Amino acid sequence: MNRKIKVAFIYNKSSKFLSGNHYDNTYYHFFMKALQRNEKIIVSNFPTDDIFDASILKDKFDIILLWQNFEFEMPKKILGIQELDIPVISKSNDPKDVKKGLKKNKEWKIDYYFNIFPESYFHELYPSNFKYKNVIMGLEPALYQNVKPFGDRIKNKILNTGNVGNFRILSRIRDKIRNPKFTNLYGYYLRTISNQLPYVDYTATLQHEYVNDKYPLLLQKYQTSIAASSDAPTPKYWEIPAAGCLTFMEITDFNRGKEILEFEDGESAIFINKNNYKEKFEEYLSDPDNKKWEKIAKKGREYVLKNCNNDKGVESLIEIMEELT
Repeated sequence: MNRKIKVAFIYNKSSKFLSGNHYDNTYYHFFMKALQRNEKIIVSNFPTDDIFDASILKDKFDIILLWQNFEFEMPKKILGIQELDIPVISKSNDPKDVKKGLKKNKEWKIDYYFNIFPESYFHELYPSNFKYKNVIMGLEPALYQNVKPFGDRIKNKILNTGNVGNFRILSRIRDKIRNPKFTNLYGYYLRTISNQLPYVDYTATLQHEYVNDKYPLLLQKYQTSIAASSDAPTPKYWEIPAAGCLTFMEITDFNRGKEILEFEDGESAIFINKNNYKEKFEEYLSDPDNKKWEKIAKKGREYVLKNCNNDKGVESLIEIMEELT
């Protein structure tokens, strides 16, 4: 029997994303649930203050796992990590904020990065010699069992959720100042323009009761929902089909959706872009009782529950650990 890998998981004890009480439990379920239940590893959590003395880990662990590679919800300083002969793996921040991540690369001696983004997106902004692996996170299967039957849902509206942009000039200027490389209008353009259609029901993230682990219940009210992101796929790309919805999914060469996901247009999702989204929406709305929509939704659900669940993601992360040890 192979020896279990001993993992020291470091994060700031004030982390909201790992608390289980945040409006978004994507990472809580991955790191605090799925990671802990995998039988190939033994995880010890180290919820820290602003300064953590890593020398206490010497000769006790095979891997150091960092919640992320910059100071947000991490200790500001990790003392002694340079002196340890223990490989360090870190969830990467969004490559658009590469400067924040690069500051800690040498200081924390990071050997390998991972996140939900495609590898080509990561290396577009991070140095090409940085090791990186795509790891799907966020789909906790227990939250998507016994979903509401497709035929019992709202069929004459299309659900749209999450952040959107703003076409007002002052808002666009403000967003551009905050982050020159990314604005909500740019990153969620298709999601934003979809809201202008009368048959799209938009629900802002914090303006309803379906947050935290209740989000799947909101999705199950509708037969269809939109997963759209200009840069790279987000957890909505696997959460929406897992809830049994027909998913209108933005898949383009630019957002690299096909690089990490194996949906098939017209088979397990409906692919949309800024040129055809209205046509695709209205094709469905003209005949919502057509059995082909439920068939596509079912295949999409089967695909993500099998291939995009948290336990599968943890296995991908363990492959990095095995490579380094």
